[in-house]
Amino acid sequence: MTIFRKIFLLFCASIALMYYLSTQTNKITDEKIALVYMQKYIQASKELFGYLADGDIERLDLRAKELGYEKAKINLKSSAVKTVHNDKVSFGVIKVLKKNGAYFLYMRYLDDSSIFYDKSQIKESEQKERLNYLIIADILLLVIMFVIIIRILKPLKIISEGIEKFGRGDYSWRLKESNSRNEIEKLTKQFNKMAENLESLIKSRTQLLSDISHELRMPIAKSKLSLEMVEKSKYTDMLRRAINQIDNLTNELLEIERLNSHSVKMEMTRHSIDAILAEALSKMMIDDEEQIEIEIIQTFECKADINYLSIAIKNLIDNALKYKEKSKVKITINQNRLEIANRGLPLKKELTYYLETFTQDDNSRNTKGYGLGLNIVKRVLEYHKFELKYRYENGYNIFSIIF
Repeated sequence: MTIFRKIFLLFCASIALMYYLSTQTNKITDEKIALVYMQKYIQASKELFGYLADGDIERLDLRAKELGYEKAKINLKSSAVKTVHNDKVSFGVIKVLKKNGAYFLYMRYLDDSSIFYDKSQIKESEQKERLNYLIIADILLLVIMFVIIIRILKPLKIISEGIEKFGRGDYSWRLKESNSRNEIEKLTKQFNKMAENLESLIKSRTQLLSDISHELRMPIAKSKLSLEMVEKSKYTDMLRRAINQIDNLTNELLEIERLNSHSVKMEMTRHSIDAILAEALSKMMIDDEEQIEIEIIQTFECKADINYLSIAIKNLIDNALKYKEKSKVKITINQNRLEIANRGLPLKKELTYYLETFTQDDNSRNTKGYGLGLNIVKRVLEYHKFELKYRYENGYNIFSIIF
């Protein structure tokens, strides 16, 4: 979950909690006010009703004024008027009425009636209204804080997107700087400075490897040409293999560098898996084609860069040929996978160990190791989002590419 989503959820939770608390506070306050004024009116009515029953209206008004009451006029037939207390007495009735949040005392004796309003409710109403304004102000303050925090954190989102682009190989990408002096602007400037240094370092490394490769290709080519002119012997075969290994290692180093630096432009197109396998086999130099056995159970198509994917498959086949014992290397195509199997001892460590550069088993019978081949396989499959799996079954090491 992103920071912005978390802040938004916290903001919504705060607003909801504030709303709930305000409604509950108003509800409790209203209940208390209703109880207080109902008891107050009932207590006062015991005295005031006597004046009304005696017909002493002057004394009734004077005593009501002393209690803080004033006469009021309301339409008893209005739907806004509700009775919250009703007490019938001889020849009359005493009621506590509610209208628009205000409470009134209604007394009737025979044909005479009076309605009084406690003026202290005005103060209570003002306090309640002030409290509601404070709650609204608090909510507005939360909204303002949310907007300010989002504006402060917005550059972080841009920085995150920039780092992602930089990680994908767009080393020329830079963050837009501003004149502000906050911590995020300092981070922006530090990121741009770091990006410049990394871009310069990567360009220098790429150029160095390119120059080394160029310088190596010429003597390697001359060595191969010279070997063709020398009389064949077991020593020339050994030298030829050594030169081919140096040539392959040079090419693999360049491929690893391209894949690690994200400078590769993959051309993703749909191809049949048997066409990709044929391309992989064409890149190999196999002395005896009978070393490989191919079984196509069910073919399929996949979207891939045929050049790089065929290099990955070629490297898997090369390793299978290098470490096989006796029987042929078996290549099987079925549904959404391609499997390469060779008879031999099982791997002593997890597959991830062998996917790193220049790894080999402890106490191995040979010191060839796994070189860069499997690391190139790992990088290529990561680009394609394909999966490499390993299992040992019936004496065979089986490497599977899941498409």
